[in-house]
Amino acid sequence: MQAEFSTKEIETTVKAQFKAHPWHGITPGDAAPELLTAFIEIVPSDTVKYEIDKQTGYLKIDRPQKYSNFVPALYGFIPQTYCGDGVAQLATDKTGRHIAEGDGDPLDICVLSEHTITHGDILLQARPIGGFRLIDRGEADDKIIAVLKGDAMYEAYTDLDQLPESVVDRLQHYFLTYKNLPDQPSVMELASIYGREEAFEVIRTSMEDYKAL
Repeated sequence: MQAEFSTKEIETTVKAQFKAHPWHGITPGDAAPELLTAFIEIVPSDTVKYEIDKQTGYLKIDRPQKYSNFVPALYGFIPQTYCGDGVAQLATDKTGRHIAEGDGDPLDICVLSEHTITHGDILLQARPIGGFRLIDRGEADDKIIAVLKGDAMYEAYTDLDQLPESVVDRLQHYFLTYKNLPDQPSVMELASIYGREEAFEVIRTSMEDYKAL
């Protein structure tokens, strides 16, 4: 006798055979933007910059870190987000200058933790506390700053202005210089730094941009 399977059982079996795409196959979580799932691509000990391959969902080498500028926190993106027209319009509204478009990538996130996490290609739960509104060659390229859920040191911080100034300065320096080449002008511009509520607004907008993609 031939076994009969429900549609749900077939879908579950098929999904179990394949790795979910980190950008498209994982959700930000039901509690987003207050608590969300982040996919981590690189960690502070990496000497190579990895990023997600948009087609396959696997990590790929973007470039070796040529200089002594290493990411100061866990770095990745928020699944099912996109920096598109909405994020660009939000940057335009907040800065009073025309930002033509987003950078066309998922929304970046930096997650602070006291723990040493030795590799990327992982998921974690994070609480956003603020962000940097960066402009990359005229495109909106926001960086959300978050803390690892349950982290004994950093979860006490609920807004970016509570962080030690040295931590904010280190993050700011990294993002303003990580794309620089010797004897070339910087391509990154920090338009503004914002707190938790505005970070929530950026995340919601990027989720809407993703739905429209």
